[in-house]
This record gives sequence, C-alpha cells and structure tokens, in this order.
Amino acid sequence: MQISNVNVYGLDNAIRVSKFPMAKNTKDCTYEVTSTTSKLGSCKTGSGHDNYLKGIVVQFDMKFSNKMSVELERYHFIDFISSQSTMHRITKFNLAEQCNEYVDERIIDVVQEMIDVYNGLDDKGSEFAKDLYLRILYNIPSGFELTAGFTTNYQQLKTIFQQRRTHRLPEWRKFCEWIETLPKFKELVLVGDSNE
Repeated sequence: MQISNVNVYGLDNAIRVSKFPMAKNTKDCTYEVTSTTSKLGSCKTGSGHDNYLKGIVVQFDMKFSNKMSVELERYHFIDFISSQSTMHRITKFNLAEQCNEYVDERIIDVVQEMIDVYNGLDDKGSEFAKDLYLRILYNIPSGFELTAGFTTNYQQLKTIFQQRRTHRLPEWRKFCEWIETLPKFKELVLVGDSNE
C-alpha cells in the first residue's frame, strides 16, 4: 500500500470553531489547541462532541488491494473521488506489477495467460471475447492493487483508526500508522483513554 498527494484542509478553522459552544464572543476563539479541544476530539465515538473533526478535510491518493477496497467501502464518510478502472484497463496493466507480495505467482500466470489470449483476439466483440473478458475480471486476485483518490475527514479517520489499527490485514495497520502522521491528529484525537 502507498499513500501520496496528501492535503489537509480546515485544520485551524475547525480548532477555532470547536470553541463556539462555550464562547460568549466567537471573535475571541483562537486557533490554539487547548485541553478542551483535545478532550472534545478524543471523546467517545458517536457522542457528538467530536463533530468539529468533520471540518478537517483530508484528501489523498492511495494504492491498495481489492481486499482492502471491499472493507473500506463500509465507511460512509470516505469518498472515492476517482480511481483506476479494472473494467476499462484490466487487459492493459502489467499484472505482476499490480499484485502485492501475497499473490501466488501461479494465479498471476493463469490470469496473465487469459489476458494474452484476449489481447491477441482480432474480434473483441465476439461472444468468446466477451466471455473471456469476464473471466479475466472475475479472476483478478484480492491482492491486485489500484490507485484511487479519496476525500474524508478527521472524524471518520478517528473511527477507522479505532476499528482497524490492530487489524489482521497489514494494509489497515499501515493506513492507521499514516493517520497518526496527519497534522495534529494525535494531539486532537489520541489523548486520554477514550480511544482504547
């Protein structure tokens, strides 16, 4: 798994507005992380006190496996902006380079053989070609990796971190390690014992 092109937006503003509930004059709210800001950010997930974390938007590109993709789709506030497409490009990829180290080379060889046959066909519209294309698509291993662009926020990343940091899938652990590197994430979200 690889993460690149990371952008974080709204961090300072979200910290400032986190102080609104207790402010008499919102003009006095600062961008400083206070113990209250951290306490709100690290509160129990679902309590609503950490809603200001939604204002910290994170966009990034990630190359990851089909296996992780299926599990990632359960989160409602992480959006795929765009991604590479197996439907459009599966017969054009270098299959061996797109698969992670857990994919058996024999599986790669079988799928690559089908791709080679498909790419050698003159009539891609024939019933044989259409059937072969589907066989290729349905035989792509779970360790096949594509790159996608995402947008999410600190509140959703907090949930992902809590649920996936000790996951059996190495990609999730690596993703959670990356989450901890985001600006002020530890300071805002990972304080106290509320995330244990």
